[in-house]
Amino acid sequence: MAYKITPYTQAQAKRLGVVVKHSKVKGKKIDVFKNGVKVASVGAIGYNDYPTFMELESKGKVPVGTAKNRRKAYKQRHDKDRKVVGTPGYYADKLLW
Repeated sequence: MAYKITPYTQAQAKRLGVVVKHSKVKGKKIDVFKNGVKVASVGAIGYNDYPTFMELESKGKVPVGTAKNRRKAYKQRHDKDRKVVGTPGYYADKLLW
């Protein structure tokens, strides 16, 4: 269990009406469940996400503004797949970015 699910991700999951748990899929951060059924595994282990960058900023490990810049870059890079509701890209965007 290398990834710690952040309060940000938990709050986003609640807002979306889904439950997040540590992923059982090798190389993924979280599994997303809706009505008890797994709908996606999202977030690649080894890559940071918005809440992680925010934490790193607060500890002074990366320059202030890094989280905002990385979030913008992620959203531009994944512009097409993040807008299709219910897809892994959608959940990655809403839960991790």
